[in-house]
Amino acid sequence: MSPQLPLASPDLDALRALLTARALALPDLLAGLWDGPWPAFVMDAKGQALLTNARLQSLMGEVSLKGQRLLPSGKAQELRLVDDQGREHLLQAWVHPLDGGLGLALLQDHSTELAARERADRMQSEIDQWLDLCPLPALMHDDQGLLLRFNAAFAALCRRLSPQMPISLHELPPEWRELLHAKAPDSGQESQRNALLAPPGDRRRWMRVRARRLSGPWSRPRTLVMVEDRSAEQDLELAQQQLQTMMDTAGVGLATFQPEAGWSRPGTGAPSSAPSPDDVAGLKPAPALQGVNREMVEPASRAEYEKLQLALKQATPAVARYAVRHPEHGLRWLMTRVEIGQLASGQKTTSVLTVDITDHQEAQARNELLQQSLQLQTERERAVLDSVLVGIVTVGRQGIEWMNRSARRMFGGDLAEFAGQPISSVATDAPDHPFRQTHYLDELPEGQAETFECRVVARDGREFWVVGNAVAIAGPDGSRQLTYALLDIERRRQAEAQSLQAQASLHRIIEAAPIAISLHDARTLQVRQINQAAAALAGRPEEELLGASLEALFGAGDEAATIRADMEFALQSSEVLQREYCLTVRGQARIWDARLLHLAGVNDASGELEPEQLLLVASDVTQQRAQEAARLEAAIAQRELLVREVHHRIKNNLQGVAGLLQQIAARRPEVRGVINEAVGQVQAIAQVYGLQVGMSGPLRLRKVVEAVMGSVQRMFGREIEVELSGTMAEQAHRWALPEVEAIPIALTLNELFTNALKHGGDAPVHCEMQVDPEQVMLRIVNQGRLPAGFDLAQVRGGVSGLGLVRALLPRRSALLGLTQEGDQVVCELSLWPPGVQVLEAL
Repeated sequence: MSPQLPLASPDLDALRALLTARALALPDLLAGLWDGPWPAFVMDAKGQALLTNARLQSLMGEVSLKGQRLLPSGKAQELRLVDDQGREHLLQAWVHPLDGGLGLALLQDHSTELAARERADRMQSEIDQWLDLCPLPALMHDDQGLLLRFNAAFAALCRRLSPQMPISLHELPPEWRELLHAKAPDSGQESQRNALLAPPGDRRRWMRVRARRLSGPWSRPRTLVMVEDRSAEQDLELAQQQLQTMMDTAGVGLATFQPEAGWSRPGTGAPSSAPSPDDVAGLKPAPALQGVNREMVEPASRAEYEKLQLALKQATPAVARYAVRHPEHGLRWLMTRVEIGQLASGQKTTSVLTVDITDHQEAQARNELLQQSLQLQTERERAVLDSVLVGIVTVGRQGIEWMNRSARRMFGGDLAEFAGQPISSVATDAPDHPFRQTHYLDELPEGQAETFECRVVARDGREFWVVGNAVAIAGPDGSRQLTYALLDIERRRQAEAQSLQAQASLHRIIEAAPIAISLHDARTLQVRQINQAAAALAGRPEEELLGASLEALFGAGDEAATIRADMEFALQSSEVLQREYCLTVRGQARIWDARLLHLAGVNDASGELEPEQLLLVASDVTQQRAQEAARLEAAIAQRELLVREVHHRIKNNLQGVAGLLQQIAARRPEVRGVINEAVGQVQAIAQVYGLQVGMSGPLRLRKVVEAVMGSVQRMFGREIEVELSGTMAEQAHRWALPEVEAIPIALTLNELFTNALKHGGDAPVHCEMQVDPEQVMLRIVNQGRLPAGFDLAQVRGGVSGLGLVRALLPRRSALLGLTQEGDQVVCELSLWPPGVQVLEAL
């Protein structure tokens, strides 16, 4: 096979000439293939290319044949040719034998596939190398989740997630599968996903997945995924935030200088530009430390500030305290510390820590003032203690150290006479005297008081009682001291003795008092003390009643339960509770006027707290109440007699007025109708007062109706038919009218009966009184006809006729109706409580 193939004319004439020289004909099929779109050449039996067609020449130019010799086998063979530009082409050849030892080779260019295959091999090799070098878990998978490549870090992670090495992402736990096999990004694009996951046997960690869609010569798209554990960064960021919050809260500023990166602060990822030494304190974010420069430093602090600047320039450790006057925050005290350090890489750092110590500086200044004022306060306290009436004595291990004026007066001497002597020098000979208790100084807890009461012997021989307490305190030099506070109670003791005598006298007076007095325990109400009158009330001796219950004192009836309830109520009140009780003593009922008073617990003469008690004071008012009841009955009888007399006179006067009006009507016929109407109304009122002569209280409704009806019948000389009906017809006498409603109802009935007789002609008038448990209804029926369009609601109120009726009727308990039923006019008057009321059955 020649390394260089000579080129001949590629047209059909050259092919025909070649075949003619070999005594061969040119078939039509061969002519079509030669002019077709496929590169082709003719070769001899030795594989020597004799002629190339135009398509091969346009593809390759001058070509050289390399590789295995082509044989006319009729099978596809690979052929590598290098064109005239030095580019190698991968061609696939099909050799078809021709007559005369020739062969036609048809070629197909696979160079693009070769380049893609080589590029894929190179890319796969690069990916494998990158995966091996990547310290983070990394993998490559297709869209179905099939694992194509992964590195050792991902294999180690998979061994923790799954018992066996997975082939697909679907074999991983659900939360990891969802994180790793999410929606793939677009080709050449990158996506990030974050999730909080918990690897087996580990705490929950913050994981980040970065995925990139790879474009390459693959039949199926591939996605490259890298898993990054961000927990350390999260913890670092959280620590920085906590540190920054702590420094902001505590008023601390921190800055670090690195020669390669400049100044930086915690919580800031990027370094800041290097500040000048004057502004290094301004690196703190707190407002009080921002923008501090040399001009703000107080003159007295300039030396400290200059020392700080020199330390910054020379990179030497230093601590400086200085005062600045901030334009917004006023005078502030700062402390700046410069520390020189070195990182593990050998890089040197300079850290500057600035703290706002204004509060500390002010506290120190206040402490100095406090120390000065304490000494002055001690002198003032002793001056105040000298003015109090309580004796104050300070005792140390060497004896009395100080006494106030009251104590010197009690002991009968000056401080010089008692200084250094034990306080027991003024005690009596009693061995258990509180002033002889030397263990107080060592055993009494500091701040705890020991109270006592004892007698004291003064230097002048006086003996008197004192009450006091001893308190252990720390002295100025840290040693323990006892401070005694003493109060002269000699006069109080004398008063207590007199009080005991007075109480004994009072007890004798109570015993002899004619009123019943008893003391009861506030908790059980048992008798604690009782006098003779109270014992007589119970009908038993005093000895039997001491410690007895209320039931033993007052019996077991309802009255004893009432007294117990009243006593329990009195215990809840600070006021005197007054009650009256009706008690039976030896078969005779007696009325007692009782006072109940709650006595709170008080200290007795010995200083002990007496329990709460209830005082009962009662007096027999039976005769007094009987006299009052007799006087009341006489007064009531006299009042009823007077009222009946008044009602009788009013009735007589009203009847006299009615007679006068009738005389006027006889003389003046023109006003007879109006006067007769007024006469009827006066007669109705007179009937009410006439009914009240014989009784008091509510008037029976039936009697009022009958009295008014009789008065109207006498005036007109005609009768009214009366009928009694309803479920309570037999008890109609129980319905009554209150006094305030009697006269309005009587006037209303008079008007209704008068109208029925006046407008009913000669026909009889019928009155039905229907009595039910809920109401009473009077139904008056007479012949007549109402005016056309008559409406009772449109009738205006007045002093006569239906207007008077509407004005007098009580709206809340009465209802009047006037209707036409055929040739009759029906008037219905309904009354219900409280306009009328049902009395108790007689």
